[in-house]
Amino acid sequence: MSGIGSDVQYYWCTRHHRVETPSDKCADRYVLGPYPTRAAAEQAMQRVDERNAAWKAEDERWTGDDR
Repeated sequence: MSGIGSDVQYYWCTRHHRVETPSDKCADRYVLGPYPTRAAAEQAMQRVDERNAAWKAEDERWTGDDR
């Protein structure tokens, strides 16, 4: 159970595409996190995609200003 004040940390495993805890966590190179809740870990790839899109848009804007 992950109540408020819980010390459990959650990770998103990019190898197995699932949430993992320290007791069953894959090697660090395969995980994102830690996250404070299971839900936050489940949304890790969505946040990665959103950030990548924002960075790509910024790169395109920057490149456009340089030309």
